[in-house]
Amino acid sequence: MSDDFTPDQKRYLEGFVSGMQSARTARGLGPLGGAPGAAKAAPSGPDKEHAEAQARTVAAGGKLVDQEKWKAAEHPFDAYARFKEQAQAGIYPKPEDNFRWRYHGLFYVAPAQNSYMCRLRIPNGILRAWQFAGVADIAESFGGGYSHVTTRANLQIREIAAEHAPLLLEGLADLGLTAKGSGADNIRNVTGSATAGIDPLELIDTRPHARAWHHHILNDRSLYGLPRKFNVAFDGAGSVATLEDTNDIGFQAIEVAEGATFEGQPVEPGIWYRLALGGITGHRDLARDTGVIVTPSDAIAVADAIVRVFIANGDRTDRNRSRLKYVLDAWGFDKFLAAVEEKLGRGLIRLDNAFVKPRPVYDRLAHIGVHGQAQPGLNWIGVALPVGKLTAQQMRVIASIAQSCGDGDIRLTVWQNLLISGVPDAKIEDVLANLQAVGLSAETSILRAGLIACTGATGCKFAGAHTKEDALAIAAHCEPRITLDTPVNIHLTGCHNSCAQHYIGDLGLIGAKVPINDDGDTVPGYHVFVGGGFGVEGGIGREFRTNVKAEDAPALVEAILRSWQTHRGSARSSAPG
Repeated sequence: MSDDFTPDQKRYLEGFVSGMQSARTARGLGPLGGAPGAAKAAPSGPDKEHAEAQARTVAAGGKLVDQEKWKAAEHPFDAYARFKEQAQAGIYPKPEDNFRWRYHGLFYVAPAQNSYMCRLRIPNGILRAWQFAGVADIAESFGGGYSHVTTRANLQIREIAAEHAPLLLEGLADLGLTAKGSGADNIRNVTGSATAGIDPLELIDTRPHARAWHHHILNDRSLYGLPRKFNVAFDGAGSVATLEDTNDIGFQAIEVAEGATFEGQPVEPGIWYRLALGGITGHRDLARDTGVIVTPSDAIAVADAIVRVFIANGDRTDRNRSRLKYVLDAWGFDKFLAAVEEKLGRGLIRLDNAFVKPRPVYDRLAHIGVHGQAQPGLNWIGVALPVGKLTAQQMRVIASIAQSCGDGDIRLTVWQNLLISGVPDAKIEDVLANLQAVGLSAETSILRAGLIACTGATGCKFAGAHTKEDALAIAAHCEPRITLDTPVNIHLTGCHNSCAQHYIGDLGLIGAKVPINDDGDTVPGYHVFVGGGFGVEGGIGREFRTNVKAEDAPALVEAILRSWQTHRGSARSSAPG
């Protein structure tokens, strides 16, 4: 047993492992660490770091949450055979297995829908046209016949029957795609600049780094089973914002000027990543600049070290305080970065922002419409999606367009839409006509371009309102009544998980059960926030109005927008609030 533990801690570890073994035996599972009769007194193998962190928690007098006990009793990746047996019998999981199956990307979402939802992994949000068409086929064969583009530049398939779930996962693998680790306490889909490699403004192409991190995770089981979920983003300073400051780790491309030094040594000028940590907007915090800069080639090693410090020290006793933010709050950045340096075995470079050149400015409408690429004569076309929803038929047409008129790539964005890239000037009109034929467009109002909504009560048991439907109602109400001349983001999220990141919207609405009488009856509605932002205008929205009925939200949004347009000349901010 490791000398890192005191004698008392070693005894606790032995007792902890013994208890976990008893739980496995009760389930008819083999001993921890190997074949029958080979159980070990100390954790070993790829899950060692997690088991040791759990044991230290118990040794310190902490009580593990249920999810930590479930992980230790049976690792979800060891339970696929049981999952298939359940599926064959048409059985949906109880809470313990519902948690486990999320490691495979499946969420049982009853009572909102008596079915699974599957969330994919698509590094940098980019997939090939044939893969996109294949996902359409899978959604039609095994799901509800549609998909949602998410705020992590990803795809969700919904309404998956129990017996279809393994067929869906294995069908994704046949397409070279996966959902592994896209739910539960794992590192979620890695995001990157939507226009990576084609943007005339960008400082760096994020695709190699997002892809490297994606495969680094997939091929290392020790990076699964964290204290809580974990988000990583790479922003290349392109036209379309990546929202890297809403992630646990945000790598933000910067250009270092001549003359920079660190500890008396010159820092090479050129493109680096600036490291930001601790973003979790549902808990009202954006990632903060650490002062550290990282060479792009070193980003994966640094991210790995950060995650492992979190594995060892994240809170496994309280799900509400288990994200990276709370380690940073408790330790401070200096202590945390020292632990990262120890894990890396070397120091990190810190740089005063005085030596960082100004970054290109985001174009808040660059994800919609026709935009010239860095490659002369080629364009990306941003397709407007009604709060992220696509039918299987629309997906197939988009795939065909990308293949015949573009470079074959389909690029999902964190703004719940997609881009078709590599379109020659001569084929722009063909693309627009084909989109129109299936009820889509590359044009939309300024209001709809910034309208974001999570799944809501239609498909999520936690949501307090039907966010997607209400978002469309807000647009339908406001568009004939008010004309916007500058981008505005309106985010509707169903619950405090904040999947639609309501706190960073110019206007943010979070679902709520609104009381309507003294008997405790409620109707769906919202609490309303104003003045949020991201990037250089980053900030958390402040509460403006509570308990607004869903039916009253469109008129309230209109009134807020009118007031903002009237008074914005004297306001410091260019956004509502």
